[in-house]
Amino acid sequence: MRELYGRLCTGAIGLFAGVAAFATVEPLTPLKMEAKHPAISSSVTRLIEDLHYSQPHLDDSLSSAILDRYLDTLDGNRMYFTSKDVASFNRLRYQLDDRARTGELQPVFDIFNLFRQRAGERVDYAIKLLETEPDFTADESYRWDRTDLPWPVTDADVDEVWRQTVKSDAVRLMLTGKTWAEAADTLKERYERSYKRVTQLTSDDVFETFMNAVAHNMDPHSSYLSPRQSEEYRIQMSLSYDGIGASLQLEDDYVKVINIIPGGPAQIDGQLKQEDRITAVGEGKSGELVDVIGWRLDDVVGKIRGPGGTVVRLKVLPAGAAPGSQEKTLEIKRDKIKLEEQASKKSMLEIPYNGQTFKIGVITVPSFYQDFAARSRGDADYTSTSRDVTRLIEEFKAQGGVDGIVMDLRENGGGHLSEATELSGLFIDRGPIVQLRETRGNIQQLDDPSPSAIYAGPMAVLVNRFSASASEIFAAAIQDYDRGVIIGQQTFGKGSVQNLFPLDKFMRGDDNGQLTLTIGKYYRVTGESTQHRGVIPDIELPSMVDTATVGESTRDTALPWDRIQPTRFRADTVVASELDKLRTDQASRAASDPDYRYLLDDVAAFREVSSQKTVSLNLETRKTENKRIEQARLDRENARRMALGLEPVASIDKLDDSQLSEKILLQQAARVVAEMVAMEHPRSRQLTSDAARPKEAAPQ
Repeated sequence: MRELYGRLCTGAIGLFAGVAAFATVEPLTPLKMEAKHPAISSSVTRLIEDLHYSQPHLDDSLSSAILDRYLDTLDGNRMYFTSKDVASFNRLRYQLDDRARTGELQPVFDIFNLFRQRAGERVDYAIKLLETEPDFTADESYRWDRTDLPWPVTDADVDEVWRQTVKSDAVRLMLTGKTWAEAADTLKERYERSYKRVTQLTSDDVFETFMNAVAHNMDPHSSYLSPRQSEEYRIQMSLSYDGIGASLQLEDDYVKVINIIPGGPAQIDGQLKQEDRITAVGEGKSGELVDVIGWRLDDVVGKIRGPGGTVVRLKVLPAGAAPGSQEKTLEIKRDKIKLEEQASKKSMLEIPYNGQTFKIGVITVPSFYQDFAARSRGDADYTSTSRDVTRLIEEFKAQGGVDGIVMDLRENGGGHLSEATELSGLFIDRGPIVQLRETRGNIQQLDDPSPSAIYAGPMAVLVNRFSASASEIFAAAIQDYDRGVIIGQQTFGKGSVQNLFPLDKFMRGDDNGQLTLTIGKYYRVTGESTQHRGVIPDIELPSMVDTATVGESTRDTALPWDRIQPTRFRADTVVASELDKLRTDQASRAASDPDYRYLLDDVAAFREVSSQKTVSLNLETRKTENKRIEQARLDRENARRMALGLEPVASIDKLDDSQLSEKILLQQAARVVAEMVAMEHPRSRQLTSDAARPKEAAPQ
């Protein structure tokens, strides 16, 4: 997804929203605005007002939002500032719009300097707490997410927050087998290391953070990248191609996985997921797992990287789980990205239905890729998603054909727009695929570039919450043309277009950084946007990914869903007329499917844990709760095995179910397609006329 810049640009300061630290012996020199900052601030503000899709005008309302976002970036978990501190900042509440234009930003640096002072004061207290073992038998709980709570009123209130934080951190470490003394040593190192990062931040870092408080109030994908952060971005991305194949980001003291690179070791292994948080890293199969909470991102990257063929172990807090929840340990063999693994792949499933067995072809599309350089050179054999899928369909035909196809776009974060339109054209005879509206209101219609469809049989598109951007364009086209059934989970909702503006082109100098701005939105042929809402599946399947916490709609400044005029297109009518039966029959099959019942129970158990806002600080209570969760997981697996006539397993250590849910969902999608085949669709017919098409609504 092109939002990667926006995610990585949350700023070096955002990394310590919940980070502990220690006070330095030497007083720190206050950071000040540099001579270049006013001109950059003015240029960024002007470009935002002139070119951003929403055509905003920075006024008092946005000024207030900018201040709140800046404070949330510094102290989003309400652990450093008191309400009195925050009240003192309110004098700036309706000034920041004007200050962004003029570049008079020293008060922004003053806020940071106070934050840095408070960080030293608060964590001096935290480290002092480590001198005495807390009472782990006391019946008390800790609220780990304080973002919705008011600011602490007094220093004593802040001290209480830190007392509970230190105790919670210690409990989590002791659940892994550490003694109190070992946990205290680990925490002291963690807190000191975290605060050292705070003291190493520069004026450029503070400036970047404020500029992102401005840009992110426009939308989540607009961001400012300082020159140093541009280099950091390069370092971060280097892990994608020489290590485990994952893009990482530092967020609230945790290194979080923001993308699994197609063709990389992590994607091939299948255990590491987007939004997982890495808490410890170990070398080899038996090396010590080193706690990396609070580490610099490049230090964690350095520890994960290593020679190809060697093993790295990661301790991971699953996506959505509360800090202190049960973690999992993964082994991943390091390697480079394998080009052949990035490409689309095919497989075959034999699906029984009503006494018959149908061959359902599965085409997995990890991204919308294209070798643009080779295409520009005129290379006739350049690689692309649409070309690879064409080849795979031809291979199916050469092997005797298939009765139906599942296009698996789960985890597909997008890629080349041209590939989305070309891939859609492989399954649609003719017509527009997507509309693009730009900042000034100009609307461009992108048509099917293929002369005709190469496959006209029954098909489904399998998606999940991480299917985004180009994936949503393809899924929406298939759905709008009534060409197939969309199955799975509501997609991400990333329907905006970004452009990168190097600031050196707009002002003097060569160290001004770069600005990413949202300059357009995608719209379906029906006129409805994919932004915010994504694509709603025709048949919904369960998922561990919670749409309430992941996706465009969870971001408070996301551009809204809206619609424009529909364009003329001809839709099929058969799939829509059969959807009710397909839904009913899928639900009926699933109700008696041991695998599906297992998945439902697994999702429900995970949601129950992840919905908890507090955790117990009683060590024995936590041990008991962890054992209960492990036993429940083992019981679910053995119930599934017994229903399928398989031998039960004696221990959770014997389980290897990392990709079980993905296989279960694929089976469900394939069974829907098998039923579509059994309905004997007349798939060789031409598309219906405009008059017969029921889905094109009148313009609104």
